[in-house]
Amino acid sequence: MLRLFVFAIALSPWLASLAIAADKPNVLFVAVDDLNDWVHCLGGHPQTRSPNVDALAAKGVLFERAYCSAPACNPSRASLLTGIPPSTSGVYHNDQPWRPALPDAVTLPQFFQASGYEVIGCGKLFHGSYREETGFDQYRKQMGDPKPKNLPLNGIPKTSHFDWGPVNAQDAEMSDYQMVDFAIKQLQQKHDKPLFLACGIYRPHLPWYVPQEYFDHFPLDQIQLPEIKEDDLADVPQAGVKIARPDGDHRKVTSTDNYAKAVQGYLASIEFADAQIGRLIAALEASEYADNTIIVLWGDHGWHLGEKQHWRKFALWEEATRVPLLVVAPGVTQPQQRCGRTVTLLDIYPTLAELCGLTPPAAVEGKSLVPLLSDPAAAWDRPAVTTHGRNNHAVRDERWRYIRYADGSEELYDHLEDPQEWTNVADQPENAAVKKRLAQWAPTTNAEDAEREKSATAKGRKPITIEGTVIVNGAPVAGLEVAIYGRGGKVKARGVTDAKGKYVLQEENGGLPEGEFRLTIRGGNLPPKYAELSKSVLKVAVCRGANWLDFQLLSQ
Repeated sequence: MLRLFVFAIALSPWLASLAIAADKPNVLFVAVDDLNDWVHCLGGHPQTRSPNVDALAAKGVLFERAYCSAPACNPSRASLLTGIPPSTSGVYHNDQPWRPALPDAVTLPQFFQASGYEVIGCGKLFHGSYREETGFDQYRKQMGDPKPKNLPLNGIPKTSHFDWGPVNAQDAEMSDYQMVDFAIKQLQQKHDKPLFLACGIYRPHLPWYVPQEYFDHFPLDQIQLPEIKEDDLADVPQAGVKIARPDGDHRKVTSTDNYAKAVQGYLASIEFADAQIGRLIAALEASEYADNTIIVLWGDHGWHLGEKQHWRKFALWEEATRVPLLVVAPGVTQPQQRCGRTVTLLDIYPTLAELCGLTPPAAVEGKSLVPLLSDPAAAWDRPAVTTHGRNNHAVRDERWRYIRYADGSEELYDHLEDPQEWTNVADQPENAAVKKRLAQWAPTTNAEDAEREKSATAKGRKPITIEGTVIVNGAPVAGLEVAIYGRGGKVKARGVTDAKGKYVLQEENGGLPEGEFRLTIRGGNLPPKYAELSKSVLKVAVCRGANWLDFQLLSQ
């Protein structure tokens, strides 16, 4: 059940000293969901097509060893956007609302808004369930995407959104395209204040449904699979094996002949996201803001595709933690620069503050990357720390990855000799000094777990069914899919109209949302004059009724 939290931010000393100047640089802040190091400029997969990200990286500084603070959407984004790491906040997982745990935190949008910026956002910035629009002068919510028929496409039973395949749709029908359209319009307008424009790109997040043309670029019989060591978990402690879950997603994929299809879906989704990024950057370059805009592009965490028999994020190995991070800062960065220092997404907040001549709040724990933007080879004494769950940490310097779990078990990988992390050398006596040095960087504060969101479908509660009728021009319409979505973009209830236009929605994914939510009506049986309704997303609020919903249309 979603909750509404009301909070206030007290004026702090840093706020009183902020100077608002007309010549402040603008900021274009681009977040890409679930994008790992497969982008071509980082060399993670030889078949990736990412020309626009590559071209953007060539305009400034590409960080070759950038890592997330947490390998999951919610804690990663919460830490980046508040400057406060999971070990301090206790927000370690996707089902922990971050704002109750950080009631006084000043988010990056709030900080720039208070500093005199016009702050505009669109798409996925915070994790969907815990999106916060405070701090934005305008915000365009992420929309739903068209879905293929006969799901799941990959044939894996009970797969939920762990699915992939082409969708019969044009780019312009996809949410990411629409979000970029919104951002482009902002770049085409005159703004009286310096602009902080944040655009969240959802792909390559699951499910990997993108238009057919992107799949066509990666013929299935030519797909190159990640190189896998079959006994890779043999020297991993039980805590790591439990995270890997080799009998979960990996077995499902390999036992259903889906490996090449999954890689194809991920590659296709990366290229689709890259195309939208290209549109956004082209619009910036054609705008009046081209010469005075800082660009930051980042991915919120890495992604496994079978390495260590693991899929998705939620792990402390290289694939789950390494992310794309690039910065183009006029007057500071030079083209074609690559930085090999180990940095984290936590460093973005203080970096942007310094680049814009501002002082970040004292609670921000990252370190400004400005010295590395000016000189990518500058001295840098900080390894990158990633946390997954309380007291589970990975520490990564330019050569080593050290993992220590809450039960005290360890992993150590020498990237000079073993870049794929196939051999755990934590037990070798000659590496004791390396472990001791890296262990000193593990957080000494390990906050208790923040409160988790309680499911509305608790055990023993009978799911709610909702019914209604779709009438168009006085006649019922059959064969329409009616779906209700919660704030996180998950379907909460779904049904199909029968010959009498009647639908019965069965509750899904943790119960029905409260207050405002989204309703979609899609299908081929709508009259031609209402064709656009099949693509629309209606924002509605419950007016009355218990098991029968009447809707008040708020916006379309």
